[in-house]
Amino acid sequence: REMVEAMKGRSTGRPLRFAVGVADVLPKLVVYRLLEPACRLEEPIELVCHEGKLDSLLADLALFNLDVVLSEAPVGAQTRVRAFNHLLGSCDVSVYGTAELADRYRRGFPQSLTGAPWLLPTLGTALRRDLERWFDALDMRPRIAGEFADSGLMKAFGQAGIGLFVGPTAIDAEIRRQYQVAPVGRIEEIRFQCYAITVERRLKHPAVLAISQTARGALFSSE
Repeated sequence: REMVEAMKGRSTGRPLRFAVGVADVLPKLVVYRLLEPACRLEEPIELVCHEGKLDSLLADLALFNLDVVLSEAPVGAQTRVRAFNHLLGSCDVSVYGTAELADRYRRGFPQSLTGAPWLLPTLGTALRRDLERWFDALDMRPRIAGEFADSGLMKAFGQAGIGLFVGPTAIDAEIRRQYQVAPVGRIEEIRFQCYAITVERRLKHPAVLAISQTARGALFSSE
């Protein structure tokens, strides 16, 4: 009866369940900015978030346990799951550190970064590959102080002054405010990208549409 009423456009009286898979490498601040508008729809939403590795999340997506997967990288042709990539937006990245580290390495950026301690994403991530290519282009061998699968944990170590880290420039104000860090410089050669991955070629879920509109109209609008 509830299914028939929903198909007729009548409310069942229950919130619409919205299951989201979040790749663990995505910055939590970006995820919040994307999902927040979905929680403000006229139709009540029951948001359920699952964080994990992309392969595992895609398997759940294929089984229809998830409505969408948010990721920094698109699904490749080698992936067995039949899914579609929807680019939500992109921006360059900035380097951050405590006020002391920022003062030390800001002047002469990026050549000034020689010998600086770095907090990096783990191997195999899109951002790590881009950073390694950037280091190679500068003929720079980074001094790695830590590697992290979780971007929030990496920023927490950055807040403690353990090393420099990068984050999407689109959330520059939030990064500085939440982690009490300062920008060292921007890396325009590196693009942070965010994708919504679904089993549908066209976005239909109202919450996913709200995410897409917010990303393109506000979060990444200046890029």
